[in-house]
Amino acid sequence: MLNDVAFGQYYPSDSFIHKMDARVKILLSIAYMVAIFLVKSFFCYAILALYLLIKIFVSKIPLRSVLKSVKAVLFLAVFTAIINIFFTKGAEENLVWSYGIIRIYSSGLITAGKMVCRLVLLVMGASLLTLTTTPVDLTHGIESLLSPLKLIKVPVADIALIMSITLRFIPTLMEETNKIICAQKARGAQFDTGNLVQRVKAFVPILIPLLVNSFRRAEELALAMNARCFEGSTKRTRLKKLKCSWRDLVAVLLFIIGIGAALVVRYAGVDWIADLFNINVDWMKL
Repeated sequence: MLNDVAFGQYYPSDSFIHKMDARVKILLSIAYMVAIFLVKSFFCYAILALYLLIKIFVSKIPLRSVLKSVKAVLFLAVFTAIINIFFTKGAEENLVWSYGIIRIYSSGLITAGKMVCRLVLLVMGASLLTLTTTPVDLTHGIESLLSPLKLIKVPVADIALIMSITLRFIPTLMEETNKIICAQKARGAQFDTGNLVQRVKAFVPILIPLLVNSFRRAEELALAMNARCFEGSTKRTRLKKLKCSWRDLVAVLLFIIGIGAALVVRYAGVDWIADLFNINVDWMKL
């Protein structure tokens, strides 16, 4: 169901990662995403996946809750894999299967696998950030990191608030969409029959009430903020101030060790591992 999507939701817990500074978590998440695009071998992706699994274990969040975020990009991952498998050309000696004009090479399979790994790790890493950080802390963290832009008159507080509200309303809109689909099915609507054009037309009765409800929720939120005399552009005080602690230092050191290992393998090669342990590491170069 659509309300199973985990991205944008907060999972309350009393874990090591939940107690970290929101700014440090945001910076580490951004660095993790950058590292995903820098590495190019399955061995490096395995190191990044292991680092992510350790974070999930430490955060005391069920693995299934994090994997739910992959549902939102499952179609994109499958579509990307199919495109790379059928349209990536390679040498004739790397031909795996052919039928007529369809030719599949091992290079296409490897590229498709890497793209899927990259997309899944990227989404799971971003989802873990929202699962371990409250919308309020996320807003304060973004505002604090963007504070230097205030010197050039950029409305940092408003930008942070907009981003936080957007993340907060993702699960709400998913739940609203699921309710509309159930209501339309109760009225006899069919969403899984017919050709592609008919299925697209069947979603029009869902899109219109969803837009209406979205504008209604936005108006109610604006009225509630005005009733509380909210002014994002003025200097505001905070009940809870962000402070870095020893947890943030430990997290940064572990990040340097984990991600650094993947980057060393990526740029220094794996021949030194073969020399050190006297093993065949050709598979690590894929």
